[in-house]
Amino acid sequence: MARITLLGTGTCVPSLSRSACAALVQTETETLLIDSGPGTMRRLLEVGVSIDDLTGIFFTHIHPDHTAELVPLLFATQYPECRRTRPLQIYGGKGFGAFFEKLKGVYGGWIDPGPGLVSLTELSVAGRDLFHHGDLAVLTGPVVHRPESLACRVVFSWGRSVVFSGDTGPSEDLVALAQGADLFVCECSTPDGEAVPHHLTPSLAGEMAKTAQVGTLVLTHFYPACDKVDIEKECRRTYDGQLVLGEDLKSFDL
Repeated sequence: MARITLLGTGTCVPSLSRSACAALVQTETETLLIDSGPGTMRRLLEVGVSIDDLTGIFFTHIHPDHTAELVPLLFATQYPECRRTRPLQIYGGKGFGAFFEKLKGVYGGWIDPGPGLVSLTELSVAGRDLFHHGDLAVLTGPVVHRPESLACRVVFSWGRSVVFSGDTGPSEDLVALAQGADLFVCECSTPDGEAVPHHLTPSLAGEMAKTAQVGTLVLTHFYPACDKVDIEKECRRTYDGQLVLGEDLKSFDL
């Protein structure tokens, strides 16, 4: 069985109820973090996961609300309570390596857990990459947001799957990646009446979920404007399947 937990369902806008973007995928052998926005480490503690438990981190893109807690997370490994005892694999799109090198240029050894304890792999946005972690594999595909932006499909050894959109506008590549997924965790930044480029509204997310024929659509990445409208009603304009409005610490078992 796999457990998928929404650690952060908000954005860069401070909120007492929503941390910034992060999700957790746990299996018998793996604990994979998807993004690491502000508030992630506290949310990890709330679900009983330590920094050393993490086997990998996948970053959908480099915006601060998805990456800002990478530095504090690595800095924390300098202290006995958070020491890494095994390698941490970090994955990101093209250019993430240069981004990480710049972070090391600023913080140096403060974000170095020790020799061989952090490795970084860049994944191409030109095609789809597959990497394996124990009893799961991750398929990636480009989305419409930033040049390095990637969505990912986590496929478990028993055949079930979950897709994380990351930030994106309408995307045929994302629809293809999400086809038939059991769970589709999809960004829903603004209400239908306040659409912005390179992001999704409830109706747009619903349209893609319907086309991809997913099992359950889970909406996340809500800006405050979403709290002022009926997000479910707007999504139902295009989607009539299983629907969940994401909340921090909400979990799903596959």
